[in-house]
Amino acid sequence: MFYESVTPSSVSPDEASVMRQAIAGMLWSKQYYYWDGYEWLEEHHAHPHRSSRVSRNRDWFHMINDDIISMPDKWEYPWYAAWDLAFHTLPISIVDPDFAKTQMHLMLRGRYLHPGGQIPAYEWNFSDVNPPVHAWATLFLHRTEQAMRGEADFKFLVAVFNKLLLNFTWWVNRKDRFGKNVFEGGFLGLDNIGVFDRSAPLPTGGYLEQADGTAWMALFAQNMTEIAVELAAHDPVYEEMVFKFVEHFLFIAAAMNHPGHEGMWDEEDGFYYDLLRLPDGSSTRLKVRSMVGLLPLCATTVIEEWQRERVPQATAALQARARQMPEILESIHPTGPGHFGEESSP
Repeated sequence: MFYESVTPSSVSPDEASVMRQAIAGMLWSKQYYYWDGYEWLEEHHAHPHRSSRVSRNRDWFHMINDDIISMPDKWEYPWYAAWDLAFHTLPISIVDPDFAKTQMHLMLRGRYLHPGGQIPAYEWNFSDVNPPVHAWATLFLHRTEQAMRGEADFKFLVAVFNKLLLNFTWWVNRKDRFGKNVFEGGFLGLDNIGVFDRSAPLPTGGYLEQADGTAWMALFAQNMTEIAVELAAHDPVYEEMVFKFVEHFLFIAAAMNHPGHEGMWDEEDGFYYDLLRLPDGSSTRLKVRSMVGLLPLCATTVIEEWQRERVPQATAALQARARQMPEILESIHPTGPGHFGEESSP
């Protein structure tokens, strides 16, 4: 049934068998997971309402996990990791789109999402920061369901978008230290081993402006733009959100590509590097060639003509912004007639 219903005709029976095994492994990794933050902190005498004791997960006393969740591996890694889970939903959506949507929405529910808007990372430290890939995965699920069922679940899209808006705001308020549209974040996965432990205070003092953290936020803004375009077709109020997120992306791109030694881009090397900001105000690029410098390639989105036509007010507002601040277009691919950077000919 799986092969006949979702496997393209160009896929051989052997390839289909491999796909079935792979997806069976994903489904097998489902596990019941229970964690009561209130009780856990009480048992460790670290509940913030009754103790000053410092403990991991102290800020997550509101959280109650009591659900079936897709685990990285329920033998070796029997706990969820929020950004891993976002990726899990993609293959799961091929055979069970409803469960995939439930998993995507789970981390954004009030029992999980921090009141400040942070998505919990993993059980040994919910306050760690994972890359913000949930908007990208939501968009993937939305389009997968459209292709498979010929229709989309806009209630799901609205619910997730509204919660992701809280998470985006958390990033802007907590990880952009001086409101410069460059972001920190810490380790951020992918097993990046850098000069410093990016999840700990720097031995030099100061802080890191991260190429990967900033690139993830550029992608986050792009994905939220595309979701807002989808929603605007059903409710014009979301046009304002299209303008908000395109503008925010342009500001991030301009900051990331700032010319000279104050920017992350090294023209001579043709590579992005983290920028170490020292307490005396000086800065230096950390010239380590790793995935950190390649992640800006992920922040790539093509806004099609039909998408621009769907949000004429947002497009007009962005054209006006481009006339007011022409420098913000210098960090993106050149636009042509009909794009928001240049008005169409009559």
